Amino acid sequence: MARDKKKRKEIKRKLLHKYRLVILNESTFEEKISFKLSRLNVFVTGTLFIIVLIGLTTLIIAFTPLREYIPGYSSTRLKRQATELTYKTDSLVTVLNYTNRYLDNVRLVLRGDIENNEVNRDSLFEKYKLDPSTVDLTPIREDLLLREEVELEDKYNLFERDIENVGTLLFSPVSGTLSQGYDPENKHYAVDVVAPKDTPVKSIADGTVLFSEWTAETGYVIIVEHQDNNLTSVYKHNGSLSKSQGDLVKAGEIIASIGNTGELTTGPHLHFELWRKGKPVNPLNYIDFK
Repeated sequence: MARDKKKRKEIKRKLLHKYRLVILNESTFEEKISFKLSRLNVFVTGTLFIIVLIGLTTLIIAFTPLREYIPGYSSTRLKRQATELTYKTDSLVTVLNYTNRYLDNVRLVLRGDIENNEVNRDSLFEKYKLDPSTVDLTPIREDLLLREEVELEDKYNLFERDIENVGTLLFSPVSGTLSQGYDPENKHYAVDVVAPKDTPVKSIADGTVLFSEWTAETGYVIIVEHQDNNLTSVYKHNGSLSKSQGDLVKAGEIIASIGNTGELTTGPHLHFELWRKGKPVNPLNYIDFK
């Protein structure tokens, strides 16, 4: 017990024993600087210095661009490029999904099929219905003055007309006799126009050719998108095609010729379909084939 106590005192004495650190001029042995140190002071000072050095190194690595020069750390430029590529990839995936949906609609047009989605229109407009008893319909003076002003302008305006439907006036693709009309109940979303073989088939409006290929069932098929009218025109059973996919066409420009191609044909004629915003419409409501 006494030996352990003596050993502890010896260790304490060594730790607290003072030493002098003197810096001398080598030539004159003149004392320049001197420090009183102990082993404990040296140990504590060294430990604090190491802790501060580790802290500063950590801050430099975490919050300054100097970490880019340390092996294993990615640069800011690479991170920026990776972020930009991530956004571009996400945009490309979105565009690809829209393109796939669009191609599915084109396939439906080529096959002559369409999904029959029945929607209850009353339920869609239910939240917009108003109770007439809660609306004050009493005319006000400002309303009467506005009506009189508008009526006076319309009375003497010789040039303005209602041209809402002018954009839907289309060029006839071919003149001939209708052998079969538009019949959506039997999934015949087109009109069949009989005409002599090799008669030119013309585009109904300005547009871009989306599809121009041979199909087994409907022969030579060409599809034109008309963005100005939100329309897509389909021409099937052609004898030949004059335009390729991606070509720009004008209204009345020849794009094909009457033929008798495909397994489902019954003679030289044009199977013409008209789609508006992804849904089939009756071409006779837009075009006069006579």
